[in-house]
Amino acid sequence: MEASQVAFLSAIGNHFLVGISRAMILFVVSAGLSFILGVLRVPNLAHGSLYMIGAFVAHGLTTFFGGGSIGFWFALLLSPLVVALISLVAERALFCHLYEREHLMLLLFTFALMLILGDLVKIFWGADYRSVTAPKLLQGSVTVFSSPIPKYNLFLLGMGPVIAVALYLFSNKTRIGKIARAAAADREMVSAIGINVSWVFAFAFILGCSLAGLGGALVSPTVSVTLGMDHDIIIETFLIVTIGGLGNMWGAMVGSLIFGLTQSFGVLFLPQFAIVFPYIAVVIVLIWKPRGMLKAVW
Repeated sequence: MEASQVAFLSAIGNHFLVGISRAMILFVVSAGLSFILGVLRVPNLAHGSLYMIGAFVAHGLTTFFGGGSIGFWFALLLSPLVVALISLVAERALFCHLYEREHLMLLLFTFALMLILGDLVKIFWGADYRSVTAPKLLQGSVTVFSSPIPKYNLFLLGMGPVIAVALYLFSNKTRIGKIARAAAADREMVSAIGINVSWVFAFAFILGCSLAGLGGALVSPTVSVTLGMDHDIIIETFLIVTIGGLGNMWGAMVGSLIFGLTQSFGVLFLPQFAIVFPYIAVVIVLIWKPRGMLKAVW
């Protein structure tokens, strides 16, 4: 095989792994949004803001603990908990009164909440760019397909499937998960047998939002942590859950892979138009499968 062919195949393999690692970040955030959509039927536009808060909290905690490896692991553990606390306050004070409202009203409400959270982030953290350093264990690169791949990307490759399996087991094998699925299908029936559906919905909302915070913490070593990072992610995640099937977790995985891989290979073949390729893929999927690749909950 000629050297040029080897180089081309190496580039293909490299972009494939990079695309999947990007897809895993998208999946973590999209899975949270998909879970909320599936159980609560709430199109939460503020989900991206919670992702941004997770990234800023990760930076703050990493800095507080000295910026080393210990700080990063603490940040990865605590950032979703901080976002979960914020979402608990928002759910108990606001969302729990709105579940029966029309989807248009919920969209407008969550859009307003997104703007409020964006302003609060600006007040607390300012508009400066920040960065988070990956722990020493995940710094550097390894050679895969004859090309160097950052160790942190390989870490992300492992995190996505772990979270997917954990969500599946929670939804299908635990009592609270089964109750949440039942409440999504028939809230009145679940309430009639003495279960407090309000707190079931609260738990589902908090779990979905904490995944947004985890996604923000995971992505923080790979991007600049700054205002506005919520806008791109919420557009991408809504498109992902739409093409995957609204409320379907495995659909979120499929949609994330489509989005991440088309973006990565777009950079390889037509870098000046790379941003367009995922949206072309979305259009093709929706023409072929208007209700998404897998069965939608709605």
